[in-house]
Amino acid sequence: MKPVIFGMSGLRLTDDEKAFFRDSDPAGYIVFGRNVENKDQLRALTDELRDLHGRDDLAILIDQEGGRVARMTEPVWPRFPAGGRFGELYEKAPATAIEAARLNAQAIAESLREVGITVNCLPLLDVRQPETVEAIGDRAMGSDPGQVAALGRAVIDGQQRGGVVSVIKHMPGHGRAVVDSHLELPRVSASQEELELDIAPFRALSGAVMGMTAHIVYDAWDAEHCASLSPTVITDIIRGEIGFDGLLFSDDLDMKALKGDVPTRARDVVAAGCDIALNCWGRMDEMVAIADILGEIGLQARRRLDDAMASLESEGHEAELAELLSRRDALMAAA
Repeated sequence: MKPVIFGMSGLRLTDDEKAFFRDSDPAGYIVFGRNVENKDQLRALTDELRDLHGRDDLAILIDQEGGRVARMTEPVWPRFPAGGRFGELYEKAPATAIEAARLNAQAIAESLREVGITVNCLPLLDVRQPETVEAIGDRAMGSDPGQVAALGRAVIDGQQRGGVVSVIKHMPGHGRAVVDSHLELPRVSASQEELELDIAPFRALSGAVMGMTAHIVYDAWDAEHCASLSPTVITDIIRGEIGFDGLLFSDDLDMKALKGDVPTRARDVVAAGCDIALNCWGRMDEMVAIADILGEIGLQARRRLDDAMASLESEGHEAELAELLSRRDALMAAA
């Protein structure tokens, strides 16, 4: 198995993709809007991936956050609110906000599980600052780390009840970035003491089974490398100070915060300590080169992957999507 998540080019696998994916055996896949048409099509695609590898527990990821970050959209699927909406609600009625966030997350998970998606890149545990870049903006669940942790815990619980694994992101915190890492490399000059606020929600939820790094330079920790490429940040901060021992993905390799060609980026994030490189765009030439440059997944990373996917096996909760949405809406309206 290769320590990489690959994207796909379209609504069904091409013959070239089938042959390549079978031979390269990636750790999993990620679904984007280009891969989504309707429920039957998407379920057929995810079934095709599982059949290709003979793995019922295959990690098939998506970014289905709600708000402006959603790959499965109306009119086929409901529109879910952005995380910031629950942050606003928390300021008025914390207990209500927590329950509404849990119900919303369970509803998201139910819609994902129905089409065979097993992992959602949610919740964001980034603590919003006055200067937070718009790329995060209303995706963040608040500016108080305790609030963010409480709502994040509710999201993880809701998704687990719905049969989907959560990925906490963007470790060790994206809230102080003032530029979009999709477009350029953010640099954070905050002190170690100030950054304690940023890592607090991640520390509170360090038992999460999956997490994702940030392509951000933190001068206080490593002024030369962004977190995804920094052995210091990954070992000392994410694994050490935060105490996270789950499966660690890099953020997307194609983001312009990173330099060099994409296969080299994949090699370098794994060498820095990420368990899995995330390659989203389904470009065959890049995927082939990544498979060639990467070795086999490490034993510890494979253990983390297996443990994360096994966490679904103990969950037998099922609920009607409409009922979950109705209960969520009633809570939000009452507050």
